[in-house]
Amino acid sequence: MAILPIVTYPNEILEQKCDKVTVFDKKLAKLLDNMYDTMIEADGVGLAAPQVGVKKQIAIVDIGDDSGTLEMINPEILETDGEQIGPEGCLSFPGVYGEVKRPYYVRVRAKDRKGREYEIEAEDFFARAILHEIDHLQGILFTKKISKYLSEEELERYEEE
Repeated sequence: MAILPIVTYPNEILEQKCDKVTVFDKKLAKLLDNMYDTMIEADGVGLAAPQVGVKKQIAIVDIGDDSGTLEMINPEILETDGEQIGPEGCLSFPGVYGEVKRPYYVRVRAKDRKGREYEIEAEDFFARAILHEIDHLQGILFTKKISKYLSEEELERYEEE
């Protein structure tokens, strides 16, 4: 187990488009395991490879429910629907929170750590987390999508609802 250092803004890797993964090996599996440990240690619900200094299309999401840990390699969005506005934060922007509009539903095609292709559908907060991480792989930061910055108090009110 290794906790990786999280890259924070304004590090330029956060705004670069990531490269596709072409090799599915033990090194990739180890990176995914370390990303998971790093995300949990940082109390996050998602982490993308550029956030740990790796310019590859790799992201993980675990919102702490029955959906478990989702590993997405070379993900592509196939379909979105609906709309939701909710609070978001990012491990690369400590202490920054804001309201972000995203689709309510998403269908994604990606590969797992062994290179097997799969599709997943998600709604609500799970969809939000997936879309946030896929944005990272394209060099898109959530701060570019914030309609309103939130204080800690406003964020707590959201969490109580």
